[in-house]
Amino acid sequence: MADAHAASTEQPPSSPHASQEAASDLGGFLAQFGVPVDAELVQRALTHRSWAYEHGAAPHNERLEFLGDSILGQAVTVKLFRDHPDLSEGDLSRRRAALVSSAALAEVARSINVGAQLRFGVGEERSGGREKESLLADAVEALIGAVFLLTDPETANHFVLALIEPLLADPERFTVSLDPKTTVQEEADARGIARPAYDIVGSGPDHARRFHATVELDGAVGEGAGISKKAAEIAAARELIAALRAGSGLKRRKSS
Repeated sequence: MADAHAASTEQPPSSPHASQEAASDLGGFLAQFGVPVDAELVQRALTHRSWAYEHGAAPHNERLEFLGDSILGQAVTVKLFRDHPDLSEGDLSRRRAALVSSAALAEVARSINVGAQLRFGVGEERSGGREKESLLADAVEALIGAVFLLTDPETANHFVLALIEPLLADPERFTVSLDPKTTVQEEADARGIARPAYDIVGSGPDHARRFHATVELDGAVGEGAGISKKAAEIAAARELIAALRAGSGLKRRKSS
């Protein structure tokens, strides 16, 4: 990997002045992680192909995303392997899936305000691209790839672990996050009450439709919004689970 890193042609020429300008222009959201910021490469990581298509086939983030996905997977796999020597392969795989899923990476993206920095074409912008979990996740992977090219494998690994640290600290991450709607159903079953229905309201024109979902269980309420009914329901389910944890706690049987 080191040879491939040294031979990479993805990294553009940069200077300390360019790095300082990038940190300012991009909100400095990478500065908190102690990694260098290169204006051109970071901008590429934040550029969706829809923007590139509308600007003369300019560079976009898909190659960086490909690179970052591999680095992310390796860093998370090694972290879990070392921290949980007693877990089976299946349990390790489920935990890794929870940490590298689009939902988890979208949480990471929102926590460092990546969405506000993304560049989209007109159509993707109108369709709510800044809120799509898959596109936010792609951008995080692209940023990981950019950091790898700007630094070295060890620094990139530390960057990944810093990004996912809040996810690792969540005690319910590995039993709730992948499918919060199922968790809500299981919670209702554990309490011996009816499984809740989602109240969904849509608004806005067809090209920019948004949905708001509300779900209630045993006095706790969760609300969520999204560009699809499913996304709104998932967001509401997550909020409901958080409300239950903060109140009476989850009663469903927890897996390891």
